[in-house]
Amino acid sequence: MVSLTPEAIGRSLTGEANELLDLIGREEDMVAMLAPSFPVTFKYPEIVGMLRRLGFEKVVEVSRGAEETNKQLLALTKLHPNRRYITGPCPTIVRLIRNKYPHLVQYLAPIDSPMSATAKLVAKKYKGLKKVFIGPCLIKKLEAGEDYPKLEILAITYRDLQQIFERKGIEPRFTDKLSKFDIIARDTRLYPISGGLAQSSGVINKYLDPEYDVISGPALVIKTLDEFLNKPELKILDILNCEGGCINGPGVVSEDSLATRRQKIINYWKKS
Repeated sequence: MVSLTPEAIGRSLTGEANELLDLIGREEDMVAMLAPSFPVTFKYPEIVGMLRRLGFEKVVEVSRGAEETNKQLLALTKLHPNRRYITGPCPTIVRLIRNKYPHLVQYLAPIDSPMSATAKLVAKKYKGLKKVFIGPCLIKKLEAGEDYPKLEILAITYRDLQQIFERKGIEPRFTDKLSKFDIIARDTRLYPISGGLAQSSGVINKYLDPEYDVISGPALVIKTLDEFLNKPELKILDILNCEGGCINGPGVVSEDSLATRRQKIINYWKKS
């Protein structure tokens, strides 16, 4: 776990972080939904133990929801084999298309994001628990409030969580090594790296090179969306806004290079 600087610790908490602190103070029954990019900032299984000591009753992997995202995408391609789809797990991409490329909205795959899919699973399995998504992305806060208000998800970043850990004096303990997720998924632990969806869903095996593309990074995103209509052979566009994928999100706390972050995700996936 990377420690924040004294300046960062003293910085005001976001509204969402304060909301979580309020839930903790009221001893609300909560479930933590941890995004698959978490190994970039935190170690497993210590992070699960730390979350339980913070006050979470259950801790689940959002990679489980990503399995549902993959199933929904593959079902669409089977039902409509000639249609073209732009994947939608990245809320920044979804908003970019809505605002700057409205003519491409029709191509956004009408499926759940991993966060929303996980929230739906959690709502059925752990009725009454407050759902808290923890991930690398600031825009997930907008996705939770604007796109899925009925799911009542509180979304925070790893940076938010780290500040709360620091303020609560929660550090890794040896006993945390005995902790385990309540809901797990393995293959989709690759989701936060560029191409993770394509690989874990089997898209790379189902389609030929010209029929799918894997894109990340703002400059390439703009170029690809500008050219999308001129490439009718492109059936699946697996696209993430941050360079290298969600491992490079603004809510990540890490001093590692992009290559090292990517390797951490792969190592965690291989351990499974």
